[in-house]
Amino acid sequence: MSDLLRLATAGSVDDGKSTLVGRLLYDTKSVLADTLDAVHRASADRGLSTPDLSLLVDGLRSEREQGITIDVAYRYFATPKRSFVLADTPGHVQYTRNTVTGASTAQLGVLLVDARKGVIEQTRRHAAVLALLGVPRLVLAVNKIDLVDHDEATFSRIAKEFTAHATALGYPDDAVVTIPVSALAGDNVVERSERTPWYDGPTLLEHLETVPVDVDPHDAPFRFPVQYVIRPRTADYPDYRGYAGQVAAGTVRVGDEIAVLPDGLRSTVTGIDTADGPLDQAASGQSVTLLLAHDLDISRGDLIAGAAVPPRVTDEFDATVCWLSEKALTPGARVLVKHGTRTVQAIVTHLHTRFDEQKLGSTDAPDSLTLNEIGQVALRTAEPIPVDDYTKSRHMGSFLVIDAADGSTLAAGLVGAPLPELDGVESCTDGGDAAEPDSHALVSPGP
Repeated sequence: MSDLLRLATAGSVDDGKSTLVGRLLYDTKSVLADTLDAVHRASADRGLSTPDLSLLVDGLRSEREQGITIDVAYRYFATPKRSFVLADTPGHVQYTRNTVTGASTAQLGVLLVDARKGVIEQTRRHAAVLALLGVPRLVLAVNKIDLVDHDEATFSRIAKEFTAHATALGYPDDAVVTIPVSALAGDNVVERSERTPWYDGPTLLEHLETVPVDVDPHDAPFRFPVQYVIRPRTADYPDYRGYAGQVAAGTVRVGDEIAVLPDGLRSTVTGIDTADGPLDQAASGQSVTLLLAHDLDISRGDLIAGAAVPPRVTDEFDATVCWLSEKALTPGARVLVKHGTRTVQAIVTHLHTRFDEQKLGSTDAPDSLTLNEIGQVALRTAEPIPVDDYTKSRHMGSFLVIDAADGSTLAAGLVGAPLPELDGVESCTDGGDAAEPDSHALVSPGP
C-alpha cells in the first residue's frame, strides 16, 4: 500500500467542503499555531463563538468575504499511517473547470451532500466528472447529519440513491463508501460519534488511512517525455549527451531497448544519471537523465518509450475535452495541443457528442461546446504525436488545448476517453444548488 493518498473534495455550494477539510486539518493537528490564531481572530470578528474551520482552506480574500470556495485549495497533512495531498475544489457550476483541475490527479474523490437536500444535480455532475477523469474510488460524505437529528432513514435513502448513480457511472460496489458526518461538530470525521450508534462503518479519516491506493504500475509500458538535452561540452565531459525528464509511466533499466518517437529511432539505455548519482533503474515519478548507446537527433518534445510496447503515433485521434474558455469551440477551430513536453498545431475537425450535465445524457453532433461543457471531439494535428488512450495511461493520455493567439488554456483533453455511459440514469430535477455568478469573483484555473 502506498504511504501517499491524493484526494479531491467536491460538492454543491454550502455543503461544507471547506469546513470538512478544516476539521480534518484541525483534528489531526496539522495546523500551525499562528494560522490557528488568525482563524480565531477572524472568527471572533464575525461574531462567532467557535473557530470557523473553513477559513483554514478558503485562502483568497474574496473567498473569505463571500464564504465560498473559488480556487482549488491544496492542503498537505499526515497521520502516522499515511500522508495526504488534498484538493478542495469549488462547488459553483461556473467553476467546474477548477474541479477538473483538482480531480485530475486524484486517487479518491470525496463528494459531500447536505443531509437536508440529499443527492442533487451538482452531486451527479461532479460524480460524472470524477468518473470521466478515471478517479477510481468515491466517498460520499453525508454532511450536516446533525441537522436531521442524526436520522438513519435519511442517511440510508441518500446512500442508496447515490450508490445507484455511481454504479450507473461504472463504479463497482466496493469502490463507493458512504459516511454520515457533521463537519461542524466533528461527528465521524476523525472521531467516531456517539450520536450515530446505528452506523458501524469507519470514520472518514479511518477510511482515508486504510483505503487501497491504485498507484501507477511499474510494469506499465515505459514512457519518458524529454524535457531537456544536457551537453556540458567541458573538459571533464566533452562528449556527454543526456536526456533529462521525468518518467511518466513504467520502469526503465540500464540495457533496455527504447524507441524515440515520433521518428521511431532505436537505441539502448547505457546509463541513468541523477543528482544523487547513477541508478540501475528508474520508475514512474522519478526525474532522471538517460544516456543512450547512439548519438541520436533528440530534442525537447520527443518521447522515449519502451521499444516492446510503444504508443501509437498518429496525427488524427478522438478525445474527450472539458471546455474551459468563455470562447465557444466550433468545428474547424485552429488550436495548439500540448501533449507531454510537445506542442503542435491542430484543428478540431468534428464535434461528436456533448455531455448534457443537466439531463445527464448526451447530444450528438452539437454545433459548439461552451464554458464548462464536456464533449467528444476529433482532432487532426499538423505533425504526428505519440499518444496512449487515457484509460490506459492518465499521464500520456492527457493533453491541453491552447489558444494560439494568446497562449491561454482552452480545454483539458483525454485521448480516446469515452463519455460515461448514462443510459437509464434518471435525471435529477432538484434545485437548491444553483447560484448566481459573482461578477467580482476572482477565478483561477488552478495550478
